[in-house]
Amino acid sequence: MFPKLSFRHLLLGVFLLVAVLLSATSVHALLILDRLAAHSREAGQHAVALTENAQRLAERSVAMERSARQYLVLDDPAFRQRYAEAWRDAQTALAAVSAGLPGAPPHTFADWAQRSDAAWTVLQTPRARRASRVQALNQALSGLPAISQRLEDEVKREVERRNQLLLDELDQRRGVLTGQVAAAIALAALLAVGFGAWVSRPLKQIEQAIHRLGENRYGDAIAVEGPNDLRRLGQQLNWLRQRLSDLEADKSRFLRHISHELKTPLAALVEGVALLEDQVLGALTPQQREIAAILRHNTASLQNQIEDLLRYNAANFEAQHLLRTPCDPAALVHEVVANQQLQMQARGLQALVEGAPRTLPLDRDKIAAALGNLLSNALRFSPPGGVVRFALDEHQDMLRIDCIDQGPGVAPEDAERVFEPFYQGERQPPGARRGNGIGLSIVREYVQAHGGALQLLPSQAGAHFRIELPYDH
Repeated sequence: MFPKLSFRHLLLGVFLLVAVLLSATSVHALLILDRLAAHSREAGQHAVALTENAQRLAERSVAMERSARQYLVLDDPAFRQRYAEAWRDAQTALAAVSAGLPGAPPHTFADWAQRSDAAWTVLQTPRARRASRVQALNQALSGLPAISQRLEDEVKREVERRNQLLLDELDQRRGVLTGQVAAAIALAALLAVGFGAWVSRPLKQIEQAIHRLGENRYGDAIAVEGPNDLRRLGQQLNWLRQRLSDLEADKSRFLRHISHELKTPLAALVEGVALLEDQVLGALTPQQREIAAILRHNTASLQNQIEDLLRYNAANFEAQHLLRTPCDPAALVHEVVANQQLQMQARGLQALVEGAPRTLPLDRDKIAAALGNLLSNALRFSPPGGVVRFALDEHQDMLRIDCIDQGPGVAPEDAERVFEPFYQGERQPPGARRGNGIGLSIVREYVQAHGGALQLLPSQAGAHFRIELPYDH
């Protein structure tokens, strides 16, 4: 998916897509609000106009009635002219109210027009008996206030209806807008999560590759999927893996060659020192015997170091070639303990084995060597009469083997480097020869070759090492 795009381009593209999505939702929301505002202004203007026309109709109706009655009393044509002017204004207001009230009963407007026409007819007739004209005028004008009141009520109902329609539209638009905003946020979150999950996979692959390189595991090729720049980074890491593998192979060959080259002259030195100490060439003075003893001690130390170097180099090679067979972990630990029983008896030490987890496929010889190094290290640091405890159990489909001794423990400043080859910690047992510092590194090599992990755990007293081996290999 998008293999030719870089991580930066994809990140920018996702950000722009999310921004466009949220911006489109915001613009749509603004358009909806603007439309609702226009509807609100239109409804307000319509309500004001209807109310004003209804009030003007009522006022003109009152003015018509007053002018008509004054005309009948005073018989002044000016009052009849006032009636005509008020009538024209009222008719204009009535037409506006009729247009604004499409749902009002038509007979209401017709009744008002008929009564106003009848009143004008009375005012236009020649003078007759006063009582008959007053009666006719009263009959014509008596219903106008009631009609005006009904029209005002109709206006109020129309305004309320339009307000309710506006509120209903507002609720509907708000629901639609809420759904769109929620959908936009959900889609943006889905895009962000999907992009993050998609990008995290190659980043995880890079992290695992770097971790394998840091643990000197060069056997598996590094392949990173995803954006173009991350794939190029994976190719560079694979090139680095190959270079490191070649360097490791060169180092191993160099160590083998130099070790074998040193063993031949060292053997001659050992043989010569032995001849001197046996006084084959003549008796030695006390000073000469002391020098011979010093030579014997140092040649023996040098020989041990060369053999340890060869052993560590062999362990690195053998860790890449496992021969797995079903193995009972508890039985294997008991066997390792039995092999070092003489050393424990010599110092009055005791080893306890607890737990009986199920079997799993292991390279028996290599795990036995790793456990043997752990036990040997624990015996070396344990005080006379101490106890070394092996605790075996299962946790989250992993075999756990804890080795706990009662020695001085690992110094805090040594905890980070205790598994490095040839590193010797500060806390050494009194009177003992300093170790070569490869025992724990061999343990780590064999454990990691099985896909497991070796840890140094915090402990109140003594050292606490934990081996974890997966069951699914």
